[in-house]
Amino acid sequence: MSTQSGAVSEPGDQDGKATRRHLREVTLVFLKLGTIAFGGPAAHTAMMRDELVRRRGWVTDQRFVDLMGATNLIPGPNSTELAIHLGYDRARRRGLVAAGVCFILPAALMVTALAWAYVTYGTTPAVEGILYGIVPAVIAIIAHALFGLLRTVIKNVRLGVLAIAALAAYLLGVNELLILAAGALLAAAALAARRARRDSLHGVLAVPLLSLGGSPVFPDPTGGQLAQLFLTMLKIGSVLYGSGYVLLAFLRGDFVERLGWITGEQLIDAVSIGQVTPGPVFTTATFVGYLVAGPIGAFLATVAIFLPSFLFVGLLTRLTDRLRSSDWTSAMLDGLNAAALALMAGVSYQLARTAIVDGLTAAIALVTLVLLWKTRLNNAWYIAAGALIGLAHTLLG
Repeated sequence: MSTQSGAVSEPGDQDGKATRRHLREVTLVFLKLGTIAFGGPAAHTAMMRDELVRRRGWVTDQRFVDLMGATNLIPGPNSTELAIHLGYDRARRRGLVAAGVCFILPAALMVTALAWAYVTYGTTPAVEGILYGIVPAVIAIIAHALFGLLRTVIKNVRLGVLAIAALAAYLLGVNELLILAAGALLAAAALAARRARRDSLHGVLAVPLLSLGGSPVFPDPTGGQLAQLFLTMLKIGSVLYGSGYVLLAFLRGDFVERLGWITGEQLIDAVSIGQVTPGPVFTTATFVGYLVAGPIGAFLATVAIFLPSFLFVGLLTRLTDRLRSSDWTSAMLDGLNAAALALMAGVSYQLARTAIVDGLTAAIALVTLVLLWKTRLNNAWYIAAGALIGLAHTLLG
């Protein structure tokens, strides 16, 4: 007796449909985030938390902060790596690639267009008015996320004290990587002290290996400028920890001083464009690549500087599920998360000092914060409203 093909839905078919649906969701969500994520890594993290924890429930707050802490252990742009890991959590390997590419792509295309305008006309379209209204809204989004994560991250008084100390160290100019490492090690030391008081210490303190790396000069295997551009950006993406200011130092050392392909003024313009466009600040590399070799240079530079992040996160996915499996790694992750939250607070404080400059910007931030608390509107509406207010202020002023 024959059976009709497709009459019965097999478990494999259902799994396949769910996988495709999850992949489509990841693609659309991170395309949107990549388009509206102004304000740097702290803002990106806040928007991802609002979208994926608060609105969609893809992950819990605890899982979110664990991933946020873990990505601080590897080189590269942390918010992009967080996006990549969240994509993996939702749709496995394909989600890993889709989330990263979709988060990077909108900014890379915008930066390429601005680089074309810069090369063609010697300037870029003015964006100060838009940012005047957007950044205060972004600060409110970050503040809302910080309060939302506070109860998850600060589980006891010790972690609260650690977070305050980390914030003070950041504001005093201590290197971000040292603050994160100290947070993990101090939390583990506190666990060791508690166990020593209770009974003899049997455990061995495990110290995470942080790949600090140097800045080796890669040879040019083909003698071509494109290969040298690709390898240099690949090197930077493989060893760079820290903020956009650290990226500036690497780019200056390689492209201004060592290779002499761009001027110091061009580099400052590239960094400015990377900061005022949405998405990762690392798209500064896209601008530099365009200046060096046009559209193909922009493409190669973008691929090269972000490629290590995909590889590092791919390896990190094997470890994050195990970080809560022992008391030692769990304690270190708690300390790391507390330090990371403090860094996020420090960055938002510095951003607020430069962005909230008058009554209107203060009102934008305050109204946005109240609406975030009282409604479930998407962050895109606040970004759009801030942009419109900023444009109106510029045109009418």
